[in-house]
Amino acid sequence: MLSWLLILFVAVPVVVVAMIVSLFAWQHFQTRGLAYFGRSREERVRLKKRVARIGRLIRPLFRVITVREPDPNQFTVRHEGIYVPANTCNRRTLTDAVNYVPKKEDIFVVTQMKCGTTWMQQIVYEILMGGEGNLDDGGHGHLHSISPWLESVNGPGTACAPLVGNLGRRIIKTHLPARLCPESDVAKYLYVTRNPSSCFASSRDFFRSTVGEFTPLDSTLLDWFCSDRMWWGSWPAHVTGWYERSQGKTNTLFLHFEEMTQDLPEVIRRVAAFLGVHCSDSRVEGIAAKCEFEYMKNNEEVFEMLPPNFFSTGEGVLRSGALDRYRTLSAEERSQIESFCRTEMKGGALSFARYLEEVREKVNSC
Repeated sequence: MLSWLLILFVAVPVVVVAMIVSLFAWQHFQTRGLAYFGRSREERVRLKKRVARIGRLIRPLFRVITVREPDPNQFTVRHEGIYVPANTCNRRTLTDAVNYVPKKEDIFVVTQMKCGTTWMQQIVYEILMGGEGNLDDGGHGHLHSISPWLESVNGPGTACAPLVGNLGRRIIKTHLPARLCPESDVAKYLYVTRNPSSCFASSRDFFRSTVGEFTPLDSTLLDWFCSDRMWWGSWPAHVTGWYERSQGKTNTLFLHFEEMTQDLPEVIRRVAAFLGVHCSDSRVEGIAAKCEFEYMKNNEEVFEMLPPNFFSTGEGVLRSGALDRYRTLSAEERSQIESFCRTEMKGGALSFARYLEEVREKVNSC
């Protein structure tokens, strides 16, 4: 009898672990590449529901086996001095991304995370499509089925991504810092930055929506944000690097999230001119209508940036798009972020004071 109990004591955990491993392997193959983004809208909805059902069974097990506070970098890959999430990138995709040779048809949409990436991707897409972009099943299907994420395992690779619009352009998303992003005079680069406190607020929401109850403590996330352990590098290093790279470069446009919220039509005109696309006032108006926050929120199924996972809450990642998102933070949180940015940017090509001044100038001119 004792021997049977011992066998059960050993066998049951082994079976449970094997089951969990097999479920995560299933999730991996159902969501990588175009396995998720290449599906029809109805198929994506069905898969999300199935993942959610399995997640409800798995999460209680993780509550039991999780013995320490969650850490943002608990599952990351370190490459060339930056950390990236291991469920999104791996060493092979990072190496391929850094070694990618840009083509003349490439348009890079670059940001630090949660600074308006998807928004700018949609703006570029609609400009190239003349305001007639179609992300329904009968059209391109999903923004991330046509726009490769350079360093990610999700979405199409650059080799199989379609060329968009009459001009035949490839819209490439990346969060890579300037020192690692492939550079070429023949490609175009659009960099969008955002107030760091607003960036942090949106990043925290991102964690809550993607890992739910396993989100790190606010204080842990804040310390992570104010360090070089943040994914793709710290906010000051990322912004400063791209600001320096944009100086004197006619193929790099440095934009602020805040000016996009204040005067979207004007930003559309600037981006269109930068890409060499003529847009009449009526066309700009049509493009703006499909790039407004309300439109994108109401059609979030075609803009979601990540496939579902067992820990997802099901909440969307398009939360508010507000100009003053930083106001949702406490005074102490904003002070820590601003102090970190001020220290890290001191003596550089772009001081934090100058950055804030540029934002005010952009907003006031809108």
